[in-house]
Amino acid sequence: MQEKTEDRLRKVKSILITLPKPETEKSPYFDLAKKYNLKIDFRSFIHVDGVPARDFRKEKVNLADFTAVVFTSRNAVDHFFRISEEMRHDVPADLKYFCISESTALYLQKYIQYRKRKIFFGKQTAADLAEVMKKHSEEKFLYPCSDVATEATMNFLQKNGYNVTPAVLFKTVVSDLSDLAEVFYDVLGFFSPSSIQSLYINFPDFKQNNTRIATFGVNTFKAVEDVGLIVDIAAPSPEAPSMIMAIENYIKKSNK
Repeated sequence: MQEKTEDRLRKVKSILITLPKPETEKSPYFDLAKKYNLKIDFRSFIHVDGVPARDFRKEKVNLADFTAVVFTSRNAVDHFFRISEEMRHDVPADLKYFCISESTALYLQKYIQYRKRKIFFGKQTAADLAEVMKKHSEEKFLYPCSDVATEATMNFLQKNGYNVTPAVLFKTVVSDLSDLAEVFYDVLGFFSPSSIQSLYINFPDFKQNNTRIATFGVNTFKAVEDVGLIVDIAAPSPEAPSMIMAIENYIKKSNK
């Protein structure tokens, strides 16, 4: 039985975010650290390896067969253009791009002239994406994904009648965290079920004790509960649509 959240309110001095360190100092995490005098570290619990062209050929997916591509992450964008280059496939100028969010769509500027392409995007969910795809139901969609792709997205799109073909272009790999064996943080922030899996692969005897756990997303929340851990900080919520806000709301109560 989980403890009540209020019974686990303890002062927060250190946080480990299980994501790569932001590339710029403009990240709100740095603002949070400065505002509350916190030690915030970053360490990706998982990383992505691209599927080589020789292995991709075994999937027998012909990139030239598709008239549109569905992107649900930046990783998918990176590896689609990587595999296209490795396969010597010239991405056609009239290819249509359907992205899970505007930020993913804007990321396409790294590879193409944004304003000269047909780019569509939803708000953040597969349902939004399916709605955007409605007017283009005749397209043949390629869905670049990882080996642990969210089946719910694929199933949802197929259930709505879209001709979608998945293509595994990258694999999620557990990072080596052995150097953290004797390092302890007040809060661990998780963003994917794979990161929870990585925690237990690296530290099979992990005990939560007084460590607070923060999660982003329903699937991550469930993954934490499934292994018997307590979620102390959950996002998104009406009060805290972002992980930053959820953590700050907790700190306002715990660091009085």
